[in-house]
Amino acid sequence: MTDHSIYENPLNTRYASREMQENFGDEKRFRLWRKLWLALAESEKELGLPISDEQIAEMKAHLDDIDFEKAAAYEKEVRHDVMAHVHTFGDAAPSARPIIHLGATSCYVDCNAELIIIKDGLDIILRKLVNVMEKLKNFALKYKDVPTLGFTHLQPAQLTTVGKRATLWLQDLMMDYENLLSLFAHFRLRGVKGTTGTQASFMELFEGDEAKVKALQEKVLEKLGYDRAYPVTGQTYPRKFDYNVLCVLSQIAQSAYKFSNDIRILQNMKEVEEPFGKKQIGSSAMAYKRNPMRSERMGALCRFVISLPMNSAVTASTQWFERTLDDSANRRIVNAQAFLAVDAILNIYMNVSDNLVVYEKVIAKHVAQELPFMATENIIMDCVKAGGDRQDLHERIRVLSMEAGKRVKQEGGENNLIDLIKADALFAPVHDRLDELLDGKNFVGRAPSQTVEFIQSEIMPILERHSSLLGESGELRV
Repeated sequence: MTDHSIYENPLNTRYASREMQENFGDEKRFRLWRKLWLALAESEKELGLPISDEQIAEMKAHLDDIDFEKAAAYEKEVRHDVMAHVHTFGDAAPSARPIIHLGATSCYVDCNAELIIIKDGLDIILRKLVNVMEKLKNFALKYKDVPTLGFTHLQPAQLTTVGKRATLWLQDLMMDYENLLSLFAHFRLRGVKGTTGTQASFMELFEGDEAKVKALQEKVLEKLGYDRAYPVTGQTYPRKFDYNVLCVLSQIAQSAYKFSNDIRILQNMKEVEEPFGKKQIGSSAMAYKRNPMRSERMGALCRFVISLPMNSAVTASTQWFERTLDDSANRRIVNAQAFLAVDAILNIYMNVSDNLVVYEKVIAKHVAQELPFMATENIIMDCVKAGGDRQDLHERIRVLSMEAGKRVKQEGGENNLIDLIKADALFAPVHDRLDELLDGKNFVGRAPSQTVEFIQSEIMPILERHSSLLGESGELRV
């Protein structure tokens, strides 16, 4: 039962999925510790240390039945979480007590387990990332031909298309995907290295037999399902790896933040809206409001994640010599919360991108307000082809544009530049072609083709590679 008198982390209570919470939960972590102790004992036995079948069997029988209350009591007494669980495991498997953790340091279980948890967390992130990419791909193709105002400096510029704009969001995620793959490509466990990374304790156990010490690590890795460890370490795996992970998570957050801001602006313009529930309330005071709360929540969580790599950089840079313990309490918070927050971000991103509402008539209205100015160059060129003087035409367009601009900005009227051109005999050669010249599709360049080409060449290979992961939809918990 929830104790409402104490602070609860909203990443757990409101935002992140159960799946990601369990990935960083104590139950998984401490089961991994027992699995690591078992792999070590089995490997040591196979290499000749006096460990019995009974001890191994008893360890196997108690991999999952962790007495968390007993472990907490031990930790309160010994002030050491790993030793608390050594004692707890030893109580459950008394015959194995003498050989649990034999030759190991705390970071054998702590670091290797943390790396496995990070790897599993990255698998979850990968799955959700490619699902977002699929939804944006569908959106981009659906609206690839719909002209819309492009903006530079948040000022109307040349036209693009609604779908082409979505490829910019997609390309950001594609870059994040590539960086995520790099983490997988370089992933390693800490391995079996001993207290300061020299494997001295294992050299003692195996009476100086380096081949057996090397074989011990290989056997442990194989039992855990991995094939690589860091070639050298101090007591811990390099904390720079945490920084690399947080940088990739930060980059995903940066991409999502950009998307969320674009959607918020488009919703202000009434061109595109995020989904809005039938009973959803936008404002406690203004009942008519449709606030973009999903995009705003996404941005808030993104801002948090973007701030975290600096913390991890400080941790990595202040690990004196073989290690210090000032990383531990910090990493318990930073690593887990970065994953929980990005998990929540991608859930929202899936939800929004899969349910965007596009108001094409509003978009067309906004295009029509600006297109007369953009069409003037084409109008001039067609009149020149009909025998007009380019300089005279340019000057006349300039004067009429100023007049139309004054009407829009100072008088609050509609853009009447085209009406002014229709009334001016200088532009008679194009009077019967103005509707054709003002078709927005004439001003989007290769946007539709770029959209299709980009998706076919860059995005589809990614989605096909991960087709078994697709089909997920993001759900908001609150």
